[in-house]
Amino acid sequence: MGAGHHHRLHLSGDSLVHRLPPQCKLAAVVCFALVVVATPREWFGLFAGYGALLAAVAVIARIPPGFLLRRMAVEVPFVVFAVALPFVGSGERTPFLGLSLSVAGLWAAWNILVKATLGVLASVLLAATTEPRMILLGAQRLRLPSLLVQIAMFMLRYLDVILAEMRRMRVARESRGFAARDVRHIPVIARSAGALFIRSYERGERVHLAMLSRGYTGSMPVLADPSASSRQWLAAGMLPGVALVALLGVWGLA
Repeated sequence: MGAGHHHRLHLSGDSLVHRLPPQCKLAAVVCFALVVVATPREWFGLFAGYGALLAAVAVIARIPPGFLLRRMAVEVPFVVFAVALPFVGSGERTPFLGLSLSVAGLWAAWNILVKATLGVLASVLLAATTEPRMILLGAQRLRLPSLLVQIAMFMLRYLDVILAEMRRMRVARESRGFAARDVRHIPVIARSAGALFIRSYERGERVHLAMLSRGYTGSMPVLADPSASSRQWLAAGMLPGVALVALLGVWGLA
């Protein structure tokens, strides 16, 4: 697995978090997400503690807050869905600023927002401190299905190629005076999308035949195989470990 393209989600650095092997960080994020999901929605203090843990990781990794906030825009669909729940929810209602909101909807909205935000923030930190190709190497080290890893690897490698092809098609349309302004232009965009799919499919076939002719047998050669020491596993396990201890401690006192 060769060198990949620089991704805008990744922020180069030489911090302790950056130097951790990818499989350690990947396992830590998954375990942390499981702890967050298992936390009852009524335990507000624990969620604040989880946020503080992620803030500490960001400080150690020297990731600017603005960088994290911009990359968390992916959460917008969850926010829109959560905001709608108090209005469409059923059951007991409560007044707020002249509006009648569903109590169950408010709890559901809070549950979705806080857990999605923490999960997205942990994922953004993972992406910011780990190159995409290294994340795939980490997944390979964690014994994820080889076929899924290979698909993700090729998607990562050729995403830029497909985006460049899409930009060239857009420039060609605009050079001929086309500009999408209303629904009447949807058929043109649809035909362009179909042409892009065909071109991508044909390119994929050509690449696959070229790889087979060079001895490809279903797995790419690994140029860098990161190994992890017990100390590195321990360092990565601090995030989900502290979160789990806090959860069990509050559970024992409840």
